[in-house]
Amino acid sequence: MAADEEDEETPDRRPTRKKTAGKSRDADAGDRTSDRGTERAARRVSAPRAMRYAAEQLQELLGRAPESVSAVQPTEDGWMADVEVLELERVPTTSSVMASYRVTLDEEGELMSYERTRRYTKGQVGQG
Repeated sequence: MAADEEDEETPDRRPTRKKTAGKSRDADAGDRTSDRGTERAARRVSAPRAMRYAAEQLQELLGRAPESVSAVQPTEDGWMADVEVLELERVPTTSSVMASYRVTLDEEGELMSYERTRRYTKGQVGQG
């Protein structure tokens, strides 16, 4: 639990990898190939962190703050999230243009790709 508390308190949004006594990062890389399944499970970020990382990194690329993360799901190689972004603000706000972006993250929460999957007005209900 102390490790999780350190992650929340550090200003860097990505947790740092812990070094094991007497081993370098290169030596650890060799160990990963022999026990790949266990290593993958140990370093995968949690769903709440994946949501936060998807929103933060998409904001860096688009220059717009996401309104919400509407979906997050694990994949074989990491995470996939749908992020809702206000693209064009209008009056009344129900006519503002929103976009849904599909964001793909690796296991550690780093953005691998994104694509806009849908545009819609803010007042629109359901799939349209």
